[in-house]
Amino acid sequence: MWSHTLQVTENNFIAEDNLGGALVLENRAEEAFPHFQAASRINPRDPMSRGNLATYFMTHGRTREAVAQYEQAVELTSDTGLLAQMYANMASARRDLGEDEQARQNFEESLRLNPNQFNAWLGLGLLAEKSGRLDEAIAALHSIEASNPSLKGLDLELGAAFYKKSDYPKAIEYLKKATVADPGNKEVVQLLGLSYYLGGHPAEAIPLLEKVQAWYPRANVDASYILGICYIQTKDYAHARSAFAKMFDVPSDSAAGYLFTARMLLRQEFDPIAEEHAQKAIALDPKLPLAHFFLGELHLYKSRIPEAISDFQQELALNPGHAPTYYKLADAYSRIQKFDDAERLLQRSIWLDATSTGPYILMGKVLAKKGETELAVRALQHALGMDPNNSVTHHLLGQAYRDMGRNEDAERELKIAQQLQESSSVKP
Repeated sequence: MWSHTLQVTENNFIAEDNLGGALVLENRAEEAFPHFQAASRINPRDPMSRGNLATYFMTHGRTREAVAQYEQAVELTSDTGLLAQMYANMASARRDLGEDEQARQNFEESLRLNPNQFNAWLGLGLLAEKSGRLDEAIAALHSIEASNPSLKGLDLELGAAFYKKSDYPKAIEYLKKATVADPGNKEVVQLLGLSYYLGGHPAEAIPLLEKVQAWYPRANVDASYILGICYIQTKDYAHARSAFAKMFDVPSDSAAGYLFTARMLLRQEFDPIAEEHAQKAIALDPKLPLAHFFLGELHLYKSRIPEAISDFQQELALNPGHAPTYYKLADAYSRIQKFDDAERLLQRSIWLDATSTGPYILMGKVLAKKGETELAVRALQHALGMDPNNSVTHHLLGQAYRDMGRNEDAERELKIAQQLQESSSVKP
């Protein structure tokens, strides 16, 4: 119809606008563009052609040109509904350009003109979410939900906002609806899986995170890690091992696969299972680096000192240049009051790695136990030079000063230790 109108009339900007709009509806935007240009040329004061040109520019990444067209459009109309739409569209373009304050003002002007302009509410919500004002974002999105609950993508935006707020039950509520509306949306599936995991529902998270892994075979290690933790929490240790092995590119049934899984199990406080996995790693490869060291750390943590000493000694036989093993073995000897052995091992640890504070702190403690207080103070002062905010070091130094009769120094260090402990116990 509009093609015929153009054939029988001249300079008909209305026909040009409408033919262009009809072509857009048929996904023929490139053919529509010349008609919008023609309408604007015939009638430079036509707001519709300006708005149509702006929409074309937006869909083609020409955002700055889109803003210029929207600015002209709002100057050329007094129609409240059209103004509200143009301000909302211009705000979206400015948000894409990073001009957040101008975008906010445009969204607010749109809502002043039409309080039910849903894309303005959505835009305000996204701006608030971007700047971390999550309650404000959620309130804006709820305003859209009240007037247009079936708006495409709204459940995802609400779910994402609640996820960022760490309100996982509400995030799950909206993201579940989003997956029903769009089951193939990978972002929704991943966010829902993460929400289940962080909300303490690992069994529900697993099938969703498995989908993500299938979609992205080389997904980042965080995805494999979270999936592995879910398997641990549901006591599916074989699948956990597969997930962690994938993180480190090793076979799941290898000694390294078992050792990596042992580490993760210990972090989740599955100590007996962690020990079993470490022992399996050593059975598969008795010379695997750090396997005996890991068992030694576990046994030391459990105060199984003779076993820990044996583990660390076996590690040193395989890995004699590993400074942390000397340090941990010294720690084990110090606990059974073999201070000379501990001192000897700590010196070796420091020779191999002088950048770690732990050996210096333990050296100070061991020397103080031996009555070599001045040497203890020297070691502890060195540790403080490396980490001045370590409350343990300040406390040990205070005790050493007190043993030396330096009461003023002792009180100062003990006071600092107490302050550091109190500040670290205050929750943010």
